[in-house]
Amino acid sequence: MARIIDVVSHPNVMDDELTYREPQGGNGDFRMGSQLIVQEGQAAVFVRQGQALDVLGPGSHTLNTGNIPLLAGLIGMVTSGKTPFTAEVYFINLKDLPQVGWGTNPPIVMDTPGKGPGFMLLQTFGVVDIGVEDASRFLKQYGIGKPILRVADLRDRIQTMLLGQLAKLLATQQITSIQSANALLDDLESGALTMLNDEFNAIGMRIKAFKANPFQAKDVTPEDIVKYGGDASTYERVKRLDIAQAAAENEGLGGGLAGAGVGFGVGNAIGASMNPDQTALQQQLQQQQMMMNQMMMEMMKNQQGGQQGSAQAAPAATPNPTTKEQVQALIDNLDMKLANGEISEATYNKLVAKWEAKLKELGG
Repeated sequence: MARIIDVVSHPNVMDDELTYREPQGGNGDFRMGSQLIVQEGQAAVFVRQGQALDVLGPGSHTLNTGNIPLLAGLIGMVTSGKTPFTAEVYFINLKDLPQVGWGTNPPIVMDTPGKGPGFMLLQTFGVVDIGVEDASRFLKQYGIGKPILRVADLRDRIQTMLLGQLAKLLATQQITSIQSANALLDDLESGALTMLNDEFNAIGMRIKAFKANPFQAKDVTPEDIVKYGGDASTYERVKRLDIAQAAAENEGLGGGLAGAGVGFGVGNAIGASMNPDQTALQQQLQQQQMMMNQMMMEMMKNQQGGQQGSAQAAPAATPNPTTKEQVQALIDNLDMKLANGEISEATYNKLVAKWEAKLKELGG
C-alpha cells in the first residue's frame, strides 16, 4: 500500500502561481484524521476522479465527515472509518496577482459608420491586477489535471477575454471616436470595473485594477479592409483626395512628381500583396489604384506643359464612356481637379451629377 499522507500543506507559493496539486504526481492516499493546513490567501479543494468536491479555507483541518462531506459521501465513509482513500488536494492562490501585462494583439475593431473604411483599428497596452475569486469554479475550468498552473499558462486566455470585453463595451455603448474610446479607458481605470468583470466572474476570476495607455489608431491597409469587411470605395475615395490635395500643395513639376510617386508607391504595395487566390475586393482596390496612378501621370504631364485644366477636361479624356470603369475614372479625375483648384465647386457638382447618373444607367 502506498504511503498514507498524514499532513499536507503548501506554504511556499510562487508570486505568479494560480493552483498547485498535492501530491504533484497525482493521487495520494489519505484517511480520516489526516491534517490539512491551508495558509492565509489560499483555498484547498479536494478532487477525486476528476471531480472537484469539498473546499476548505485558511486554517488547520483534521479531515472528518463534517468538513469533507462531499468526499466522504462519495467514498462511503463512516465517521470512525480509518480506511485510506485516494484523492488529490489542489491549493488555490487567492491573492491578487498585480501588474499582469496585456496588449492589443490583434487590434480592437471599432465601428465608424460613414467614416473612411467604416471601422478603426485601436491599439494600446497596459497592466491588470487579477486574481481568483471562486476557487472551485476556477479549478474546474483550468486547474484539474495539472500539477501547477501559473499566470503565463493563462496569459493568452486572459488577454483574449480582456480584449473581447473591451470590444463589447465599445459596441454596446456605440462608441465611434477615439476620444470617446479613451474616455471609456479612463472610466475603467477610475474603478468602473464591473463592466469588465462579467466574463471573468464566469470562470471564477476577478479584475481588481486596470491600467491602459491611450488608444492609438493603426493605419488601415487594403489587407485590413479585406479582413474586417470594410467599405473599400469610401476608403479609396478619401485616400485619393488626400493624395490629390498633397500634390496640389506642391506647385510645379516637383509637386506632380511627388503626387505621382505617392500613387505609385501605394499601387506597388497593393500589387505586392496579390496572389492567385486574391478576392474580388482586392482586385477592385488594385484597379482603383491603377486609375489613380494614371490620373497622377496626366496631372504631371499637364504641369510639365503648362496646361490649365478646364471644366471640359474631364469628359474630354473619354468623350463617350461606355463602361462603368470609364465613368468612374472620369468622376475620380473630377475629384482631383477640384482638390487641385482646376475647376469650381459648382462645375464639379454639375459634372459629377451627370456622370453618376450615367453610372447608374450602366448598373453602377
